[in-house]
Amino acid sequence: MQLKNIILAAAVTFVDAQRPKDQSICDYYTTALLKTNNATNQATLLTLLVNTVVIGNYTMPNHNAVPGILAPGEIDGKKVNLAPYFNGALASTNTGGKMGESVNFLDGGGAAPLKENKPANDNTSHQYFLLTHLYEFFGSLTGCSMQGMAGFDAYNGQASMAEVHKFMGLGKPEMDYFVTQVGLAAASFGVAKDDISAIADSLNSVFNVACGPPTTVVKAQGPQLQSICIDQSTCPKAAEDPMCDMYPAAVKPGNATGTMMPSGSMSATGTASGTNMPSGTGSAVPTAAAAVNGYSVVAVAAGLAAFFV
Repeated sequence: MQLKNIILAAAVTFVDAQRPKDQSICDYYTTALLKTNNATNQATLLTLLVNTVVIGNYTMPNHNAVPGILAPGEIDGKKVNLAPYFNGALASTNTGGKMGESVNFLDGGGAAPLKENKPANDNTSHQYFLLTHLYEFFGSLTGCSMQGMAGFDAYNGQASMAEVHKFMGLGKPEMDYFVTQVGLAAASFGVAKDDISAIADSLNSVFNVACGPPTTVVKAQGPQLQSICIDQSTCPKAAEDPMCDMYPAAVKPGNATGTMMPSGSMSATGTASGTNMPSGTGSAVPTAAAAVNGYSVVAVAAGLAAFFV
């Protein structure tokens, strides 16, 4: 608890600071908030960010409200509920078979361990697997230079996000809502609006398009199919070299028979609603935090839930 308070108090002073162009987002904010830029502190920063994306605000003070991806919401007039992709209510997880299966990603204690800056109460649950991979993947996306050293493992999960999400049938509303929470979470820790926009632009161009060509996200894994938004009725087509024939048709996952919300759930309180904000992809943010401290949070759209396994 003390560490979280120190980090959030420090964040208040760094909202308007300018990041040097030769320093990555991860390295800059690790130094700004945790003073020493090392692998352990980079892992701590990504843990705080990702846990906030998932369950919403759990630290004080903070710059703005973050409902979290498990809170039902609304984007451009369309209701969004991502929780069933996490709690096993949908047969949406690619486990290597020909159809999606039900997997409970809240089986490691739900929200309680996340509030303690942990991925789960164990190291064998689906929840632990998911959250640690999210920390590592976002570490790569934000340029953590110490990742791969002792204290912060390199990402070694599935290289193709299209393959991970192939049975989820995600459309633009789900994607926009998920990544809006990424932007709000970053803003809550004092990440500058230009840096939030940089993350947004990167994620939108790679993941929030249909038919994207093979693209390198994690350098060691090379170019892979990465489009997560595969519903071509709502997802914008990749601007360059679209390859629609390389992707399956979007099929909404069915309900998992007899599946109920587990008692250790991470459901957030409240319902978030959305309002249009100017961006290149028609983004939206929850109205409760649409313009905090001058932020126009771009929907960073990366439907990464169940997400980056």
